[in-house]
Amino acid sequence: MLFTGKGDNGTTKTFGCDQRISKSSGIAEALGSMDEINSFLGLVKVKAISSEVVFTLESQELKLGETIDRIQQDLFIVQAELAGADKTISPEKVKWLEDIINGIEKMLPPIKTFFVSGGTELASLCDISRTIARRAERRVVGVMDEFRATQGELSTDKPPVGPSTLAYLNRLSSVLYAFARASNHVAGIKEESPKYD
Repeated sequence: MLFTGKGDNGTTKTFGCDQRISKSSGIAEALGSMDEINSFLGLVKVKAISSEVVFTLESQELKLGETIDRIQQDLFIVQAELAGADKTISPEKVKWLEDIINGIEKMLPPIKTFFVSGGTELASLCDISRTIARRAERRVVGVMDEFRATQGELSTDKPPVGPSTLAYLNRLSSVLYAFARASNHVAGIKEESPKYD
């Protein structure tokens, strides 16, 4: 069934919780933002697969479509954890993103300035996804801030997400930025710096 009607009063439920919460609550906002980035990454993945984008790193060839699919799977873990399931992102997944970022960085000219979004369609989509990922991260951090404010630093209650999950979300926008830059680089498109005039 695609609808239940139970949320018509502006409330929803999370995993394993009988209590209904407002759809405007911090946790609902965070879950919605995570859903938004995951959905938009679907569009990026389709474009990457149809364009057969592959980045040649030092140690491997990175198929962008497959990599984004793996990131989407990880984001379902983040959503489940936020909703109260006994799931969390492992430190190995954070390291995986770091290795990709470092590998792409080695194939690109160094960053000396901000860049104007554009170039290829894929690069632009990666840039948009980077900003959505940043917003999702801010929403999750907001939930963590609420938890700390109500529970205190010495609380024995389990926080909404673990430290590796927060680190993963922080690396996510960085890897998407790397994908945007690399997409333009392999297409032979020079990055445009802001003119500020």
